[in-house]
Amino acid sequence: MVACNLDKKEKFDLSFAANAADAQMVSRMRLVLAVSVLLAVFIDHAGLSGVNYFTWIVLFGYLVHSMAVYGYSLSNNLLSQSYMVHRLDVLWFAVIIGFTGGVNSLFFLFFFFAIMVSSFRWGLEEGARVTIASALLFSLSSLIVDPGYEQLPSLLLRTTFLLALGYMCVNWGESKLRLMRQLALLRDVSHLSNPRFGVEHTLTSILQKTCAFFDASSCILIMQDRESGESFLRTAKESDEEPLLQAERIDAKAAEPLLASGQDQVQLYSCPSWPVMAHLFEEFQVCDSEGKNWMNEIDASARNLAEMMDAQFFISAPVVLRRQQGRIYVISRHQSFEKADALFLSHMADHAFPVIENIELLDKMASEAALQERKKMSLNLHDTAIQPYIGLKLGLSALQHKSSLDNPLRGDLDKLIAMAEKVISDLRHYANSLKVFPGQQEPMFLTILRQQAAQMQEFYGINIDILMASEMSVSDRLSTEVVQMVREGLSNICKHTVAQRGFIKIDCADGLLKIQIENEGPGSDKEFADFIPRSLSERAAGLGGKVHVMQIPQGNTIVHVEIPV
Repeated sequence: MVACNLDKKEKFDLSFAANAADAQMVSRMRLVLAVSVLLAVFIDHAGLSGVNYFTWIVLFGYLVHSMAVYGYSLSNNLLSQSYMVHRLDVLWFAVIIGFTGGVNSLFFLFFFFAIMVSSFRWGLEEGARVTIASALLFSLSSLIVDPGYEQLPSLLLRTTFLLALGYMCVNWGESKLRLMRQLALLRDVSHLSNPRFGVEHTLTSILQKTCAFFDASSCILIMQDRESGESFLRTAKESDEEPLLQAERIDAKAAEPLLASGQDQVQLYSCPSWPVMAHLFEEFQVCDSEGKNWMNEIDASARNLAEMMDAQFFISAPVVLRRQQGRIYVISRHQSFEKADALFLSHMADHAFPVIENIELLDKMASEAALQERKKMSLNLHDTAIQPYIGLKLGLSALQHKSSLDNPLRGDLDKLIAMAEKVISDLRHYANSLKVFPGQQEPMFLTILRQQAAQMQEFYGINIDILMASEMSVSDRLSTEVVQMVREGLSNICKHTVAQRGFIKIDCADGLLKIQIENEGPGSDKEFADFIPRSLSERAAGLGGKVHVMQIPQGNTIVHVEIPV
């Protein structure tokens, strides 16, 4: 199986195919070939049949084409990195052969240039297309120039040589690209995530990247605790965009078929969806993790497992951790897997999942430290903030009792007392929430933000609209950071503008948690469009993110916060 289909999207792969350095090297070699064929015909045109006025036009045309592509490559233009360039080379070579003797032209070797470029930069499918097209165009050009039977042996020999060597180049090129993709996947899945995002985020990332790499329909991870025997299931599907995969607890009976295989076995199942005699080609092969001995062990349990997962093709590998064991399944309904795919899945599991234990340890240490800090902050908040507000409220109440009913300040005192009571209530609620352990249920950060918005409406007359663009499930520490950043943004609106309306938009897309804090333009200070809030920037930088401020034509000022997740 082609583990990652480059051609199905018909666009540039900026990491492999569209490498600027490779494009420049290929462009230089193309220019060398154009100059060499021109010099060869010029020096020995008498030894080539069919050379005429039009031949020189074709040769100079290919030289101009090569110079143009080389110029584009020097400017890093994407046109020089397109698959259309080597396809045009095939057409040029076919025309050159037609004008330089047909089947006897030595320039048929130039086809290998296009075959190697397509194979080593674009992989199996594109290389195969170019190889077949080269053989067909070479045969067609040769037959047009000399349709006699005398040239058929030479034509057959050269075409066969072109196809055979082209097939080898295609497979070598695909092997190179597959190794590059595998190294890229291993690098991505072994990257140590920010502990603030938690273990669930890292597991989600691993399963999603695995599913995308194999171009699979879904990826299943089932883990069983060695001590308690509890089993947990996570599933990533190709249709999922940015989910956070929460573990689902399943009973032992449901988990048994998925965990029944030996813990050191790598599995490969294949059952083509042919309408007739599909079971004759059904395979269920297992081997040890080293991949030395493959055995076909198709039986009723393998069929039941495939039916339970609704899979026509799947590969599976063991996942062994210090306190857990389980398996990872990669499932496809439209294309088969190879033994090399199953073995690589096993290597990836051995390489990537031990990182989870490190993250879990860091997460536990961070949670315990955060709990102690929360308790300390709760006590400090009560002593240093709540008590003075209680004293302020008592003082205001005493002034209220001393004032007469017709005192013009009585209304203002009532308002100040109500505001103090509200602040005391909010501070007590906040202090109590600090004592909650991160793993326990906490108020949703969206609810907290709406309470903050309601308070701003009541005290400052600023109407704040809050929009959640998509459903998100984030860890408690990350949600706390979001709340603090939004509060800081709302505080800036109160301090630095006279706006009466603001907007908060929170979204999670394209691997980024995006926070947009906007205030309306009328009355806002335009000079703040270029101001970068220091506190917001420091918080975002601590999470690996960034902040930038812009002002739209309507005059509204927008603060964008982006945090990679």
